[in-house]
Amino acid sequence: MTQLHDHGLLSLAYSPFLVMVAGLLLTMLAISIRRSHVIAWMGSLLTLVAAWVAASLSLHLSGAGLLHGFNSLFLIAASVTSVISYSYLESKMRDREEFHLLLVMATLGAMVLAAADHFAIFLLGLEILSISLYAMIAYPEREHPPLEAALKYLVLSGVASTTILFGMAVVFASTGSLAFEDATWSSASEMRGPGGVTMFMVGQAMILSGLAFKLSLVPFHMWTPDVYQGAPAPVAGYLATVGKGAVVAFLFHYAAATGLLTGGSASEALVMAVSVVAVLSMVLGNILALLQKSLKRLLGYSSIAHLGYLMIAVILTVSGDAKLAIETIMLYLAAYFLMSLVAFGAISAVSIGREEGDVDSLDEYAGLFWRRPVLAASLIVAALSLAGIPLTVGFIAKFYLVVAGVDGSLWLLVWALVLGSAIGIYYYLRIVFSMIQSDGSDHKPSRLPLESWGAIAAMALAVVLFGVYPTPVIDLIGYLVG
Repeated sequence: MTQLHDHGLLSLAYSPFLVMVAGLLLTMLAISIRRSHVIAWMGSLLTLVAAWVAASLSLHLSGAGLLHGFNSLFLIAASVTSVISYSYLESKMRDREEFHLLLVMATLGAMVLAAADHFAIFLLGLEILSISLYAMIAYPEREHPPLEAALKYLVLSGVASTTILFGMAVVFASTGSLAFEDATWSSASEMRGPGGVTMFMVGQAMILSGLAFKLSLVPFHMWTPDVYQGAPAPVAGYLATVGKGAVVAFLFHYAAATGLLTGGSASEALVMAVSVVAVLSMVLGNILALLQKSLKRLLGYSSIAHLGYLMIAVILTVSGDAKLAIETIMLYLAAYFLMSLVAFGAISAVSIGREEGDVDSLDEYAGLFWRRPVLAASLIVAALSLAGIPLTVGFIAKFYLVVAGVDGSLWLLVWALVLGSAIGIYYYLRIVFSMIQSDGSDHKPSRLPLESWGAIAAMALAVVLFGVYPTPVIDLIGYLVG
């Protein structure tokens, strides 16, 4: 009976992943019988919702709360991306069905990445996510910018993955294990002595360098603005949220499982390196965003700064309250997902009906408030929240980061956060002022689809509501973290 009970619990724990695979196969079979954008769209949405329900049913399992929190973020963001992209794809390309399969597959990769406790599983999740993203970025195959962006991301991401793979090999050579719980400083010391510790640090440094590329942290950030600008707006939003959120979830889990940043004097160099990268990302990301006239490039540089902010919570696992650190990571990711999806969703909606590319130049958004008031108001809310203005969820998230930094005495990082946020206010307000100008371009979307308009407006409303009354979100995160 115990074995049956354990087998049942194991099946329940794996159920979200099995649902994603089953839904993916069924949707693929359905559109192979009859190609239909509606069928592909509805199949992907039903798969994502069913996977979330399956994850909720396994919430009572030990340690499932945190994973459920990350999976919920990925599944909800993917669902919103699917809704926003439907009319966008209808207006821009003929072959649309495979996009939704790629979206589900990328989300499956993100879920595997967040749950990984072994290097082989980690690599599997990372590549499922990355390869799907390559195709999604290049999906408008008749347009030059997406193909160029996909090629840049493919080549540079391949280099990053190779660096991670070589780092894994070095860690294995120094510890004799690919399981995270055995890949520790003490294992390296016991197996190979001082030389093993040095090898272990080199391997971990290579892994962290590859992950820093995936998170577009300075100095591994150069691909970000080009890829954001060239990718279709819904895909850029997905890359900014799920693509990076999955790596953050893995990084926190990996650092906690291996004691990566808590290995005594040997790990202090890694902590210092992560701190320097975080500070550079906060400052340079915001400074470079000041120079941009492209809204998507501006959001790309902004994402560099926001991931730099988030490193405060990752480092807090070493120098402060680990529970506060994970609560901060969850809250900031939830807020950042919400703000980014509103921003890129608005770009997607404005770009519907445009023959080639997206509406990207800030000059093209001049006067948008007077032509599309709800859409412009949503984008304004997202910009103000990204800037951390009070009464938005972005302010609550940054407040938590400041508290986390103070708790861990990370004063340099806190001051970099304050400085970066002050710089960011300027370029976010440029977006706001551009849209409220009375004389703008004559470009209008051919139509404003109900599903896109409803999703964007609902998320913008949530940005304000959770900024005014964040207690439900904070309580939910506290319950998931335990």
